Amino acid sequence: MTSPRRLAAILAVDVAGYSRLMGEDEAGTARAVREHREAARPILAGHGGRIVKTMGDGVLLEFPSVVAAVECAIAVQKLMVERNADVPEGKRIVYRMGIHLGDVLIEDEDIIGEGVNIAARLEGIAEPGGICLSSSALEHVRGRVDADFDDLALRSVLAP
Repeated sequence: MTSPRRLAAILAVDVAGYSRLMGEDEAGTARAVREHREAARPILAGHGGRIVKTMGDGVLLEFPSVVAAVECAIAVQKLMVERNADVPEGKRIVYRMGIHLGDVLIEDEDIIGEGVNIAARLEGIAEPGGICLSSSALEHVRGRVDADFDDLALRSVLAP
């Protein structure tokens, strides 16, 4: 039997420099990551986001709308700038985010597949404090989201 599928907006989030931060202050970093995640929870809920899973410093989220995913990501990044304003630069929790609109496989409450992999790879190439969108996500949000987008040119994020 084939796993069910659906189209989803996938947001992958990761803390830039997490290993360094943990090496310098494991308990403090874990606490800060947890507190920032909780502070962002109302923003996620307000945009219809669902936390699929957390993995240490990473979070995988699913949205029914790619516009909602991008607006949520922008709002969370703005929140992080505010929350980090009085924190020394070397101790700041700064997110990198990747967003993709694509097909996913459903396994209970989890989502897997190429759509998730693409979002995760986009997160990996995003600048700290930045959001990287796939071409499919960008196609659906351009003109619908109040943001400027820089074209990073065509890149392959799938394994050959």
